[in-house]
Amino acid sequence: MVNFEDKPNISGIESYSALAIFEALLFSSDEPLTATRVREVVPELKGFEVRKLVEELNEIYRQGGRPYRIDTIAEGFQLFTLPEYAPYVERLHAKRQQARLSARALETLAIVAYKQPVTRHDIEEIRGVSVDGVLKTLLSRNLITIAGTADAPGNPFIYKTTRQFLEYFGLKSLKELPKLKELDEIVEADSEAREKFGDAFLKEIAPEILGMKEHGISEGNEESQEHHPDE
Repeated sequence: MVNFEDKPNISGIESYSALAIFEALLFSSDEPLTATRVREVVPELKGFEVRKLVEELNEIYRQGGRPYRIDTIAEGFQLFTLPEYAPYVERLHAKRQQARLSARALETLAIVAYKQPVTRHDIEEIRGVSVDGVLKTLLSRNLITIAGTADAPGNPFIYKTTRQFLEYFGLKSLKELPKLKELDEIVEADSEAREKFGDAFLKEIAPEILGMKEHGISEGNEESQEHHPDE
């Protein structure tokens, strides 16, 4: 078992105190905690020490048989329950699940995710229907954002996904979006592969993407996949 008393100081803070402080911040935050944000609150810590605390806490949780772990999501750290407890957590939040995105919203979100930055006209060309209402819904849920205007007649808005999009689908970054050609296999993949791409992503958005493949959806340019989404 981990013995706090045997651990050295971290930047002038007793290790057990640093662990407790960091854990308190994790439990108190409703969004992933970046190392930068942690250091703003606890300036004594260095960036590499934050990651050390994550490793130590996860080891404590593992040794103690805790039903949760710290994972990296949207460039930050957040507590997640282990997959085997998902059925019970889903029952607890059954009513909340009713607020999930509609198939139309997920379909539109899939297009934005894979073709960003993208205009409303581009989305409508793929979907074949107006998306004004759906875009408003996605904007209000902070899953997409207006990233500027296109150099085209009328200077239409261009859209891209947000950090909230990553949190919603359990993805660390846009680089984790599976290639379209991989989705057929991933949806039926083993638990380890499914966990890599986020269970929420596979349950909700992947089927919509697969359904859109025949309508011309494909990945956007590689450059857009390299940048992290804005807040």
